[in-house]
This record gives sequence, C-alpha cells and structure tokens, in this order.
Amino acid sequence: MPGLQTKTNPAPASERPAVSRRHHSRQETASSTVRNALVLAWPALAVYAMVRCMGLLVVAMRAGEDGPDWGTLLAGRFDSVYYVYIAEYGYAAPMEGMCQVQGELCKYAFFPFYPSLIRGGSAALPLPTGMVALGIAVGASLLAAWGIFAVVHRLYDRRTAVITVLLWGIVPHAMVQSMAYTEPVFTALAAWSLYAVLTLRWVTAAVLAILAGLTRPSGAAVVAAVAICAAWTLFKALREPERATRVPRTPVRALIGAILIAPLGWFAWFTWVGHRAGRWDGYFQVQEKWGSTFDGGSFTLHRIAEIFTKVPVTLDSVVASATVISALVLFVIAVQERQHMALLIYAAFLLLVAVGGAGYFQSKARFLLPAFPLLIPVARALAQTRPKIAYTVLGAAVLVSSAYGSYLMLVWQFSP
Repeated sequence: MPGLQTKTNPAPASERPAVSRRHHSRQETASSTVRNALVLAWPALAVYAMVRCMGLLVVAMRAGEDGPDWGTLLAGRFDSVYYVYIAEYGYAAPMEGMCQVQGELCKYAFFPFYPSLIRGGSAALPLPTGMVALGIAVGASLLAAWGIFAVVHRLYDRRTAVITVLLWGIVPHAMVQSMAYTEPVFTALAAWSLYAVLTLRWVTAAVLAILAGLTRPSGAAVVAAVAICAAWTLFKALREPERATRVPRTPVRALIGAILIAPLGWFAWFTWVGHRAGRWDGYFQVQEKWGSTFDGGSFTLHRIAEIFTKVPVTLDSVVASATVISALVLFVIAVQERQHMALLIYAAFLLLVAVGGAGYFQSKARFLLPAFPLLIPVARALAQTRPKIAYTVLGAAVLVSSAYGSYLMLVWQFSP
C-alpha cells in the first residue's frame, strides 16, 4: 500500500554479494598482516625508541643553558628553517636575510615532498609549523626503523634485524633522526621500497621510489635499486622461451611499469628546477651556489688526509672521516657476503653521492645516515657473538652516541 513501509530482513551471509565478501575479507587480511608485522617488530621499535629518547634526554638536560631551547635545537635551525619556510610560504617567496650568496633560487636545493607533508600537517593540526615538521620527522623515523627491521628480517633473522635497527638509532649522526630534517622521511621511503622489491611488489616499490626522488637528491639510489632489480628480474624471466611462457602477464607489466615510473619523481624535480632557472642543468647550478659539486671523491680524500696532517683537528671532522672510511669498508664486506642486489645498489649510490661530492665535509656522515644496509655485517657479527659481549658493546655505543649527539646540538655551531 502507498506509504506503508515494510521491514525487510537482511539476506543471509551465503546470499550476500561475493564482491562485498571478498572486499571485507581483503580488509581483514590486510589488517591482520599489519598487526602481525607490528607484533614481530615491536622489540626493534621499542629498542629504537629507547635509544633515541636517551639521546634526546641528554640534549634536553643542557638545552637552554645560554643557548637555544630544546624546540629550536630540533626544529628551528639550519636546514629545518628552509623546510618550514617552504611549507609556509612556498618556493617563490623571498627569505629576508637568507640566501644572500646563493641567489633567489636557493630554496630549490630543498626537495618538495617533506615541505608538502609539513604543509598538509599544519593545515590539519593546530600546532606551530616547526612542531609539525618535527612530529613528521619523528614519526617517519619510527616508520624507517620498522622498514629496516622488515628488510633485514626478510633476508636474515629477527635478532640480526633488531640489532640493525638499534645500530641505525645510534650511528654518529643519529640525532638527525629526531630533527626536522629529510633523512627520517627518506629512510622510511627507501626501506619500505626495498622491502617491496624483496617481496616482489613492484608497483609499490616504484611509487615509493617516486616519493623518495621528491625527498632528497639521493633518491636516485632508491630509483636505481628499484629499476635495476626490476630490469634484471624481467630479463631473467624472459631469457628462456620456455620460462617466459610461465610468467604471468600482470607481473611482466608491473616490472615494465616499475622501470618506467620509478624515476619520475627525481626527474620531475630536476626538470622543474631547470625550467625555473632557464637552463637544463639548473639544479646543479643551484647546488654549485651552495658550494656542492661532484669531483669523484678528490675533495673527500683531501679532507680525510688533513686529519693526519693538519692541526687543530675538530671532533666532527674526525667522526665524519671515520664514518666515510667505515662505510667504504662495510660496503666491501657487504659485497663479499653477497648481500641482496637491491641493498648493494642502494648503498653504492648513497656512497657515490656522499664520497664523490665536494662541499660541506661534515655533512657526509649525515648523507650516509640512510645507508642502513652497511650496518648489516656488524649486526650479523653481534648477533652471533655471546649475549654478554653484544650487550656490553651496544651499551657502550649507546652512551657514546648520546654524548656525540649532545656535542652536535650544543657545541658544534654548524649544521650536523
């Protein structure tokens, strides 16, 4: 009858649309997968959070004593100022009192993904932009630690993965992981992109490579790892005709897609800066005005040699030199241990950028911060030794790392 509402009973589960049941099942599976992964990784995340809190505590105990307060130290100095300013005003707005030497395009040396995250976070949260930037960096550092654990656990074992995360949290410039810098965001994107490569999720790996290429110039390392591994996998799949018939069409398309789209972010930014500068090599021109060029390692070798031939020698120069030398040695060991190709390509490109570049020498240790595959040989050795010895070595390393982090924040007057 008109106007009469009849109550209908829901259809039995067996009669509900199959598409709806499959969608619900996929959601439950994804949620269960994330939950299980967190349960597996929680020791690594807990240890990482503990050592980073210890490093911050040491700085907080002395912050504000005739110097900047805690918030300014972490989110209001050096590169952080540029990222926050770009997030608030964009690239075109002039920075008064800044960039007097580098010129009007100086801010284009800073890639756009991190400022975009800050801008989005500031629009959603009633917090100062600097605090939003710091919060994103700290959150990204936890995602990075989780991604590092996932990569190492996939290739080795849980103990080695936990120790690798701990080591990453106490490397010489680990304090940067708790600052409004791009290294935490970049490392998170890189680690999960490499994990996607290891698990053959090629489209995911390529999308993360695009974002990494929009985060730092060393995003080329992620792009290279994804594209080369995808190309090699495709080559192996199609090398033998009888094997090619067993390769599904979709994975082949995913491999080709990964090769093509992974470099898009990196190339897009270089193209845009070139357009703004009015020349194809505009980005390199911007970097040159910042004092950064590529000389194949001559500058790095000269500065390391000065450690042994000139006085006075500063602590930061010694640590930067030791970090570069250790990274080269650990890379050779990683090659000898036949580490996975994706990790080796990624680490090799990071080394090329850090060692081959000329400019601000102390930043080389920071540039190597995302190179977590180089820590795996040390983590494996510690995982195989007696627990008491491992605890003693790691405990001492945590204390030294915290002390050096305090030095970078409170004594060293330049960018870490």
